[in-house]
Amino acid sequence: MKICVLAGGLCPERDVSLSSGCMIANALLSRGHHAALLDLYCGAPDADDFDGFYKKYGKASYEFKVPEHEPDLDAVRRENGGRAGLVGPNVTEICRTADAVFLALHGSAGEDGRLQAMFDMYGVTYTGTGYTGSLLAMDKLVSKELMRFAGILTPDWAVVPADSAAVPESVGLPCVMKPVGCGSSVGVSIIETADQWGAALEYAKKYEDAVFAEKKIAGREFSVGVLAGEALPAIEIIPKYGGFYDYKNKYQPGLMTEVCPADISGELEAQLAGCALAVHGALRLGSYSRIDFILGEDGLIYCLEANTLPGMTPTSLLPQEAAAAGIDFGELCERVVREAAFGRI
Repeated sequence: MKICVLAGGLCPERDVSLSSGCMIANALLSRGHHAALLDLYCGAPDADDFDGFYKKYGKASYEFKVPEHEPDLDAVRRENGGRAGLVGPNVTEICRTADAVFLALHGSAGEDGRLQAMFDMYGVTYTGTGYTGSLLAMDKLVSKELMRFAGILTPDWAVVPADSAAVPESVGLPCVMKPVGCGSSVGVSIIETADQWGAALEYAKKYEDAVFAEKKIAGREFSVGVLAGEALPAIEIIPKYGGFYDYKNKYQPGLMTEVCPADISGELEAQLAGCALAVHGALRLGSYSRIDFILGEDGLIYCLEANTLPGMTPTSLLPQEAAAAGIDFGELCERVVREAAFGRI
C-alpha cells in the first residue's frame, strides 16, 4: 500500500508527533509498504501527489528524537516564511493520492477533528477516530461532562477565568491546572499551595486561553489501550524521581517505570478494561485509543482523559500494551492501517 504518514504540524506536541511518525513509517516500510513521512505544516511545495513525494522525499528509514522541552513554534513558522495556515503546500493532494493516511499527529488540528472533517470531504482514508469523536475527546471539558453523564468517574473540575487569582473552592488544594485542548501534559502543573496558582495559570495560558483546574486524586496511575473494540493489558506508570507524568518524564528515556502488564489483580484488570471500553464508547472513539486513569486511595477508578491518537514513540504506552498482548509494533501499525483501509483488523 501507498501510505502517507502525516506528522509534525504547528502545535506544542510537534516533536512528539515527529518521533511517532518516524517509528510508524519505519514499521510500515519493514512490512513492505511504500510509506513516507509528511509534515502537516511544512508540506512539500515541489511534489503534487504521493508518487512524486515518495520518489523525491521517501527514505529507507526515519529518525527523530524528542528534545527535553517543547518545540519553538515561532522558529518553525520563520523557517516556513511565517505562513499562518496549518496545512502546508500539497498536503491535501499527497494524502488524496495515497491509499491511506496514517495520522501520527498529536494535538491541535491533527487531533481535534478539523483535519478529519477535511479529509472526510475529500474522501481521504485515514486512521483512528473520526471528526466527532476527535472533537469530543480533545476538548477535556466536553469529554469530562460526557463521562459524568455516562456514569464514569472523573475528578471534579472548574473552569478558570483569565483574571482568576485563587483556587476555586469546588476544587480545592492540591489540584491540577490544565489547558482544555492540549495533550502530552503540555501546559499542565500540579498546584500544592496557593502561592503556586499564578505561575501555573500563566504557564497554562501560554498554550491556550481556555484553562481549567481539576482536583488532584492521590493514587496509582494506569493507562489502558483499546484496539478494535477490545481492551489491551493495563500499564502502570510510576515516576522514578517523584513529580508527575509530565512532558519531560513522558518522552525522555529512563525517567519512568512502566509496568506492563500491570501488577494488579484480575478483578482490577477487568474493572480498568471495562472503564476504558465505557469511555471509548461514550466519546465515540474509533478503531483504537488509549484511556488514562487514577486508582484513588479510596479504591475508586477515576478517568483523567482519552487519547484518540496515542503516542507511538520509543517510550509510548500503547505499543507496550500491545506487546503484552502479543502484538509487536509492526503488526500494531499494520492492523491500524488495515482497519482504516478495509474496515477490519
